[in-house]
Amino acid sequence: MSNYSIKDLENLSGIKAHTLRIWEQRYHFIEPKRTDTNIRYYSDEDLKLILNIATLRENNCKISKIAKMTFEEINGKVMQIAEKNLRFPDQINSLTLATIDMDEDRFEKILNNNIVKYGFEQSMLKIIYPFLAKIGMLWQTGSILPAQEHFISNLIRQKVTVAIDGHFVTEEESRGKWLLFLPENELHELSLMFAAFILRSRKFKVIYLGQNLPQEDLQSVKRLQNPDYVLTISTTSPKKNDVQQYIDDVADLFSSATVFVGGYQVIGEDLKRKKNVEFMYKMEDLIQFVEEMGPDYTKEDSEKTSKVMRYS
Repeated sequence: MSNYSIKDLENLSGIKAHTLRIWEQRYHFIEPKRTDTNIRYYSDEDLKLILNIATLRENNCKISKIAKMTFEEINGKVMQIAEKNLRFPDQINSLTLATIDMDEDRFEKILNNNIVKYGFEQSMLKIIYPFLAKIGMLWQTGSILPAQEHFISNLIRQKVTVAIDGHFVTEEESRGKWLLFLPENELHELSLMFAAFILRSRKFKVIYLGQNLPQEDLQSVKRLQNPDYVLTISTTSPKKNDVQQYIDDVADLFSSATVFVGGYQVIGEDLKRKKNVEFMYKMEDLIQFVEEMGPDYTKEDSEKTSKVMRYS
């Protein structure tokens, strides 16, 4: 069982801590426990209840009415909303609950419903990415176990793998060649996999090398493959002090290609960019770049698009 502060509940549900305290006093929804040093904390069941209440309120259910419902009635109402009303915040809350309970059937049902409604790409952008950000908060506060995080990451990975396999691109129909890889010791692969889907679904050839690629191996890859574009993502590796040198080395090695670099080690950092380097702050940047590429796209066009991305 995990413990949560009232600030955790606020961050995860969007309901202000002040409001939660008023509800405690007025409706007795939740009764926080206290540590030996008299610090208030909340349980998994408290978090699930607050997430469910947040979903009901987002769907115009008054708090006075919710207060009269049993825990089972609240759960049932939320399940009906999740199945019928595919609003993004509702789906994110439902996926969070499925993660806490490690409920694979519920997770699959919610995600599949959204993919049918919105398509795989929009489901990733509008639901899965915000959901993963919420799970990241839970992980950082120690509110979910590594097993829960691995459980949900593997389910999403399976979905992305199937989506990628549905878009095979031959050399003849390819609009250009992309080389995708993660730096050595970098293991956070979901964004790179999603990038592969985005590119293959738009008829680009993708050479996918995956996670944890030693930098010295890039020399051999360069000799075997001569990509038009390179994409790498740095979330935890290299270390911040080494990121600039790493980007410069990749840019120099693939000097005739456009090199895209994204990830937490890049976003918001004061890094210099060589002429052939583009910083990818969000996945929509990649989508914007490839969407602006017509069938007769040239290297000159690529440079124009890059300038638009830099100043948009």
